[in-house]
Amino acid sequence: MPRTDPEGHGPVRFGPPLPEDGLPVLPELSAVLAAAAGRAGSEPVGGGTALLQAACGYWERRGLHTGPGHVVAAPGSPSLLLALTAALGGDVLVPRPCAAWWAPYARLLGRPAFHVATPAESGGVPDSYALLETVRRVRAEGGDPRLLVLSVADDPTATVAPPELLHETLEAAVGEGLHLVSDETWRDTLHDPHGTVLLSPAEMLPGKVTVVTDLAGALLPTGWPAAVARFPEGEAGDALRARVLDVLTALGARVAAPVAVAAAYALTEPEPLTDRVEAAVRLHARVAAAAHTAVVTAGALARPPQAGRHLYVDLGPLKTALTGHGVGDAQELEDFLTARLGMPAPGGHRFGDDLGALRVRLSTGPLLGGTDEERAECLKSPSPLELPHVQRALILLESVFDDLRDDAQRWEPPR
Repeated sequence: MPRTDPEGHGPVRFGPPLPEDGLPVLPELSAVLAAAAGRAGSEPVGGGTALLQAACGYWERRGLHTGPGHVVAAPGSPSLLLALTAALGGDVLVPRPCAAWWAPYARLLGRPAFHVATPAESGGVPDSYALLETVRRVRAEGGDPRLLVLSVADDPTATVAPPELLHETLEAAVGEGLHLVSDETWRDTLHDPHGTVLLSPAEMLPGKVTVVTDLAGALLPTGWPAAVARFPEGEAGDALRARVLDVLTALGARVAAPVAVAAAYALTEPEPLTDRVEAAVRLHARVAAAAHTAVVTAGALARPPQAGRHLYVDLGPLKTALTGHGVGDAQELEDFLTARLGMPAPGGHRFGDDLGALRVRLSTGPLLGGTDEERAECLKSPSPLELPHVQRALILLESVFDDLRDDAQRWEPPR
């Protein structure tokens, strides 16, 4: 993960990758990829028939009727977002914080990316009033906002936006003529799928939303890049899809043939894969809950994680202790915690937060062990938090944060 310029902490050009699940590849998935390894031909730009049909079935099972003519596949969601941004033109609006890979693609195209505040209860979806004010301000300054990117199940905050909040924001966005891109990479990783209501913006506004799903969220390893996009029906959606295909063609953005076969298999959601996804989500939910308890007990702030393999921590209440360690901003906090924890702890500035805000994203994958054998044992164990290697990782996390709490209490000035 490239860091920023050490002197003055210059602009962050590259963000951290998606949080990995840290688990061995599902054997059935490996077998499908191996069987297709001899395919010398390339997939067509936008994906072949089998992959597109599998994507349609995936969305149909989630209540979104989809035809193959409204789907595009690409080697990862970044290339899809780049193509969408280029095709739509204008300025881009994103929540603060947001996934680390969203804003760089707007900057790559020379488009401003304007961050919009999110409400206290969840991230990923901007506050409707903040959105309206940002659009007004951007237009007053001569800008041309056209695209809003959001995520109901969010990276980096690991929260799920409630339907009522989502509805208010969508109404505001459509009223201002914005096209919406819904990043649904994490929708299949809900920690409590029966107790959490997740609605896709495409269910609320079928004609105004393009859905992007990176299969690395739940279905494929992060090293097998594949993503799919679902476009709205109608002339506007057809025209947008055609422009996106033009951009992907110019980029040569094809899914590798063996990966396309594995992606199509994964999107059909056979029983071995769904069993693995459910087991992995349960595992990461337990570890995330334990990590959340550790950091909030030490006095840091973090919303309870509801999805994904990560949590977002605000160490502002421990600022006194961090200052004593020479930590004054998010980049220094990233360096400090990465060294202390022995795992990546990307600072909030990589997700669009202010450099001065002492925030980090912590991933649960590195807490599962250092070898494939240890990580596989986590999947099989009915009590993964009691495994020695998981206990050691969580104890280290607790001790680092407890030390900061103790330092803060010791260095707090007398009242």
